[in-house]
Amino acid sequence: MFFLRRTETRRTAMSHAARSAPDEQPLLSMGFLLRTMAVIAVLAVLTIAISIGGRWFGRHISLAGNTDSTAEIKLAIGRDTVKFPENAIRFPSQRHEGFAERVDLYLTWPEMQGYGKENHLRFDDIAQSSALIFLQITQSTMSRDMSGRLEPIYSHLLEGPAEPFRNGLTLHRLRADAGYGDEVLLTAPVKGGPDYVVRCILPSAPDKAAGGDCQRDIKVGRDLSVLYRFSSSHLDDWEHIDAAIRTFVGARLVNRSATTP
Repeated sequence: MFFLRRTETRRTAMSHAARSAPDEQPLLSMGFLLRTMAVIAVLAVLTIAISIGGRWFGRHISLAGNTDSTAEIKLAIGRDTVKFPENAIRFPSQRHEGFAERVDLYLTWPEMQGYGKENHLRFDDIAQSSALIFLQITQSTMSRDMSGRLEPIYSHLLEGPAEPFRNGLTLHRLRADAGYGDEVLLTAPVKGGPDYVVRCILPSAPDKAAGGDCQRDIKVGRDLSVLYRFSSSHLDDWEHIDAAIRTFVGARLVNRSATTP
């Protein structure tokens, strides 16, 4: 009897051990480890992507439509072909090669340079916009530029006596019904050429000058009209600005003509 009880006891113990054996699994199974490693790998890839994407997105947000690329863009405007650096072209939609009705540029004065890391505040900060010159280049639609329109057009729209201004300029007031609002006409003789002519909205005080309150247009190349705007705070440099713009555009003409220096 004693032997039978011991045998039965051993069988019972073995039976309990057999039933409990399947429940004794490893704490970390191979499947769990593989899934964990896969999740870690995915997170690592996402972290790298976010880092790279964040830098790219942040850079483009900070550029705000500007670019510091100096790659040249070749444009055909009317009968002229020109090449301008990307960072001088104002609008992203115009930074592609081919035919164009117009191109808008912005340049620092007096450096005549486009957007860059070293001068980005002059483009980004509206308070510093007076340090920029804005150009709009199109095919000519008129036979005369602003200087050429002085005698046949502007001279018939003036009223009152001419007034000495500064740095060789003379101020002329336009009639109220001429359609030019608060603009005045400034002229100056140019040796060996037609008079310099520019229209401006003069500020009530020098420190209130806007970034583009003076405008003038000139002819360059075969058939280009270059309308440029600058701050009246730079009127003392009128002669240098005019020459710099002629040189800047003329040097980037693929074709040259007698109107290009």
